[in-house]
Amino acid sequence: MELRQKLILASGSPRRLDLLKQAGIEPARLMPMDLDETPKKSEHPRSLARRLSAEKARACYDQIRSDLQWNDSYIIAADTVVAVGRRILPKAEYLEEASSALHLLSGRSHWVFTGVCLITPEGITRQKVAETKVRFKRLSSHEIESYLASGQWRGKAGAYAIQGIAGCFPQKLVGSYTNVVGLPLFETMQMLSGEGFDVQAGWTEG
Repeated sequence: MELRQKLILASGSPRRLDLLKQAGIEPARLMPMDLDETPKKSEHPRSLARRLSAEKARACYDQIRSDLQWNDSYIIAADTVVAVGRRILPKAEYLEEASSALHLLSGRSHWVFTGVCLITPEGITRQKVAETKVRFKRLSSHEIESYLASGQWRGKAGAYAIQGIAGCFPQKLVGSYTNVVGLPLFETMQMLSGEGFDVQAGWTEG
């Protein structure tokens, strides 16, 4: 049976896919966009999340708009940025990066910004940026070393994945938990439903 409405997730993130499925939405296609995510000089973390999510959505839209099979799809793209003050923490790829980030986050508060960009089949663009304040407990050297050994930090903004072992690090979280995971569901569902996507279509049992 063909899908009445099609949604493309412009991301290869398993956690974003899992969050959409949690909300009852099965994307028709995954299209990760490989873009330069380097912050511009003096760019605010919130602005970076907003810009990158828009660039990913637009890149995906440009790829599918001449494809009759997919040009009637909704597109969702997202980008998550972790920051201490205005200092943006990179998506950790190396052990030294991850260790430095975890030592910085230990015992202090940081912000998680996720930009979400929706492009409708008509080419209408909608954007939101969710923000969450997270305070980590003070991490011991042994905790940091053990977490680094787990490998769960790899490729993660701020060098941690809250849905994994690092879920025991936050003392306090103010704002959206799903935002920290990688896709703020409240804001995403609001945008989709506001643009005519039936977010409850997949809720029926069976």
